[in-house]
Parts: sequence; structure tokens; C-alpha cells
Amino acid sequence: MNKANQNNEEVRLMKGNEAIAHAAIRCGCDGYFGYPITPQSEIMETLMELEPWNTTGMVVLQAESETASINMVYGAAGCGKKAMTSSSSPGVSLMQEGISYMAGSELPCVIVNVMRGGPGLGTIQPSQADYFQTVKGGGHGDYKMITLAPASVQEMADHTVLAFDLAFKYRTPAMVLADGIIGQMMEKVVLPPFTPRWTEEEIRKISPWSTLGKRPQDKPNVITSLALQAEEMEEINMRLQARYREIEKTEVLYEEINCEDADYIIVAFGTTARVCQKTMEIARAEGLKVGLIRPITLYPFPKDILKHYAAKVKGMLTVEMNAGQMVEDVRLSTCGKIPVEFYGRMGGIVPSPDEVLNALKSKLIEI
Repeated sequence: MNKANQNNEEVRLMKGNEAIAHAAIRCGCDGYFGYPITPQSEIMETLMELEPWNTTGMVVLQAESETASINMVYGAAGCGKKAMTSSSSPGVSLMQEGISYMAGSELPCVIVNVMRGGPGLGTIQPSQADYFQTVKGGGHGDYKMITLAPASVQEMADHTVLAFDLAFKYRTPAMVLADGIIGQMMEKVVLPPFTPRWTEEEIRKISPWSTLGKRPQDKPNVITSLALQAEEMEEINMRLQARYREIEKTEVLYEEINCEDADYIIVAFGTTARVCQKTMEIARAEGLKVGLIRPITLYPFPKDILKHYAAKVKGMLTVEMNAGQMVEDVRLSTCGKIPVEFYGRMGGIVPSPDEVLNALKSKLIEI
């Protein structure tokens, strides 16, 4: 379906994975390097089908492995190019060293992780068990990665564009962290407008640190994460930590629904947030004042809004498709002022709205 609305926006029906591919082309991505793995393979398949090398000049390449793909992204990012990759949980595990190298080299890129159940090879069913791996850094060293958690096909497209913007603004890797349901489900989406790829002159202006950013009279820029002297390495780390503090002050995104009069708040992201919105509606129909907070940026985490509501509500329930990961950040944010309980399903099982409501009642309301 391709239909224009009254604002001349282009509306289509597509999968979340397909929306990412279309958005990448439209926002001026220079190169995609990846390796197929369920449930995100449609990203590369869609790019291959669209053949953007014939229209925008975007490179699309299937690497020999996830390790190779992240290092191709590393090289392209070092040239100041808009580069991205995508994978699912086991594949992203293989990319961790490269992501850490890019964080240490202060290079921007976009990584998409459409999570599946684990550990190990696990299942191709949806999961949210990569929260620790992504939000806590994943690879070695003291680094952070901007992490966006879409809850719709529209946000899959929007967050791809936003991830590139934030990655270049702060010279850091940015991740779109979705689960298998958001990647595979179909919804209508308004695609972003086409943005031309940067010229070399624009790259020199936007990314003067890159290998293409040097001037003829300057020394060549060296892209590296290596510092042999401890003092130099500490200086790099201090610069990174200052940047993370700035990100934490200015780039927090979240959605709050029916929280102003709530006695209890559910905290969830991605697919589980959609489930919990229905839970909230059922609870309110029963006379229970329940609200919902959906973190959109998992890093930076919306700790201030949770701290705010910790002074107003009786308790919070964190719902995740894992054994309990984000709940740690919710508990840290609320500083022990209220009970924070957890309910989760694992192995690819998605909780139902009624399950969540029963957990809310048994863990908080009926205490």
C-alpha cells in the first residue's frame, strides 16, 4: 500500500525491519554492512531489493560474518560516512569488540539489534534479554551507547533517523534495540523524506576528525582507540564520561500515560509496553488507578521521571521479556522509596495483559 495523505506524507504498510531499511536509504546512509540472522534478515533483504546503489549511491554488502560487518562499519565511520549494521542477539555478541573499538575511537555509527531469545543460539522468538548487553556497554571498557527502544513500526523508521543524528552529534555508536515482534509485525508507517548523502566537502565540515576531514596543509587524521600511556587513556575516558553526562542531561526520551492520578505505575519498553497499555486500560475499567511509563531511550535512562513519581505512587511494576534487567535501573531511579516489583517471561514468550494485571495485583496491590 502506498497512499499520500492530506499533508503529502508517504504512508505505507510494512514490517518494522522493512521500515528500517527504507529509513536508512532516505536519511542519507552511505553504507550498510551486515550478515543475515532471524528475526532481522528482512533489513538486508529489503535493502538488496531496493538497490539503493543505483539511486542514492548507498553501499549494501553482506559480510562474511558479524565480526567482519562491524569492522567494515568501523572503517566507513572512520571516513566520516553514515554507516550502519543490523543483527540479532547472538550476532551482536560477536560485534562487541568492534563496538568497543568504535566507542574508544569516538566514531558514530548505527547498530540495529532485533532481539531473540537466548542464551546461546536460543530461539527465533522475541526477547528483551539484551538490555544488559546494550545499555551497560556490552564490550570491554567504560563506555556507553545511546540506545533507542521502538514500540511500533513507525518508531523503527523514526529511530533509525534519530540514531544517526545522535551518533554524529556525540560521536558515539547508537543502537536501535527492538524485539522480534516489532521487527516482524506490519503496521502503517509514514516514511521520512529523502535526505541527500553528504558530499566530501560536507563531510570535512561535519566530521573534521575523520580521515576525509583533513586539509592538504594538515597532518593526516589517525583513527585509533589505542593509547599506550595511562595518562592519555585516562584523558580519553574523562572526555567520554563528560560526553555521556551531557547525553544524560539532554537526550532523555520517554512516554508517560495516565500517570498524574496513578496509584501504581507499570514500567515497560518495546512490545511489553504495548501489552501493558492494554493492562492499564483493563485495570482502570476495574477502578484501579494504573499508569504507564515507557522508556524510549534505555540509555540515557529516564531516571528523573521515575524518581518524580516515586514520591507520588504506592509502587511500580517493571515488565520485561527477560529474567529482570531494566528493573535494576528502575530500582536505582526510585531510590528505595517505594516497592518496585518485577514480572517477566522468557524464552520467547510474550506476557498477556491479564497476566500482567494479575502480577500487579498479587505483587503490589494485595500486599
